Amino acid sequence: MKGLVARALAALALVAACQAARADEQPLWEAGVGVGTLVLPDYRGSDEYRGYVLPFPYVVYRGRFLKADRDGVRAEFLDNDRIRFEVAVAASQPVRSSSNSAREGMPDLKGSFEIGPSVAVALARSDDRRVRFDLRVPVSTGVTLGGGFQGIGWQAGPRLNLDIADFASSTLGSGWNLGLAAGPIFQTRKRNAYFYDVASDYVRPGRPAYRSSGGYAGSQLLGAMSKRFDRFWVGGFLRADTLKGATFEDSPLVRRRSSFAAGIGVAWVFGRSTETVDATER
Repeated sequence: MKGLVARALAALALVAACQAARADEQPLWEAGVGVGTLVLPDYRGSDEYRGYVLPFPYVVYRGRFLKADRDGVRAEFLDNDRIRFEVAVAASQPVRSSSNSAREGMPDLKGSFEIGPSVAVALARSDDRRVRFDLRVPVSTGVTLGGGFQGIGWQAGPRLNLDIADFASSTLGSGWNLGLAAGPIFQTRKRNAYFYDVASDYVRPGRPAYRSSGGYAGSQLLGAMSKRFDRFWVGGFLRADTLKGATFEDSPLVRRRSSFAAGIGVAWVFGRSTETVDATER
């Protein structure tokens, strides 16, 4: 992840929005609206953070093919007890270089649209399916938005993912859902170049020319918790990020090799379908 508003909102509204793992009938869709407070770095490696207070949609759709839930918006092509294959989409926020000292005088980073396949392999399940341990391997490519489309290369983020439904805390009480994920990130040279290259035209004192290479792009650890009430949802996340050992670690645009992102949100669920489906968690 690279400090994305959309993905952070997904962590608030979708990624953490899971129900207890059980086989029962639930609405085909649920809809709501919420507001989230986020703190994010401008980009991975930036030493400047922005605070956001943004509305977000709360959407859960439990169709056979198209789904929107705690794993985001995706189309599932294969889903069984062991393997799930899907195509997912995401987006990123723009960064104005005039507001970031490391990038001052350089072209802005445009917002981007991301799409790509993802494979999830079940490593362990509890008998009641409340606990899930998976290996997930998402791969995506990005295209910039605004002022023409530009490909920004590929990334892959294999990670181990632990989900615990109906988690009980002595402080917060029962009914919470906990998610933990950790893993490395790998990116193509083109993607690293978009964020970390410095062309000769933009050389300044303290910012020498730089050319990135592809490969290892750091690692991340993400934790999220949420709880669904009858008509409300509350959740939050905390993400730790390290660029130590990344192939672009010595770029002059990398001002910090470790960073964090955090957010909390509340949503009001105002609508749900009368049609129900078997919502067995896999």
